[in-house]
Amino acid sequence: MTKMKIQIINGPNLNLLGKREPGLYGGMTFEDYLEFLEKTFPEVSFDYYQSNVEGEIINRIHETGFLYDGIILNPGGYTHTSVSIADAVSSVSAPVVEVHITNVAAREEFRHNSLVGRFCAGSVIGFGLDGYRLAVLALIEIKRKSSKG
Repeated sequence: MTKMKIQIINGPNLNLLGKREPGLYGGMTFEDYLEFLEKTFPEVSFDYYQSNVEGEIINRIHETGFLYDGIILNPGGYTHTSVSIADAVSSVSAPVVEVHITNVAAREEFRHNSLVGRFCAGSVIGFGLDGYRLAVLALIEIKRKSSKG
């Protein structure tokens, strides 16, 4: 049986997880959390990518969006500003699940609008790093439903 392939893409400042505002984002690095995901979902092959650069995020969506079974995307601050990332998400065939560690609806008003979310299969917001696990479960379910035809 072939492993399901999921690309995780984290945007700006998420390379600082574990250091940046631990009261808001927690004390764990994403690399440590990725180990947890790999142990929790042995039937899934994960690729992880992080960039602070909008064009690099777009390139990664293009590179994997037709080859992978799904993408988990936390666009960080680009969520609210990047028409180009939204266009990239709308252009690929892989389902994309948007993830935000914090509850963006409970934060500053400018964070309430997601340009990306309307093109995603769904969004997981406000559950800390556990949002990525929930996004994996969503992509597994999407794959299961699509293979039933």
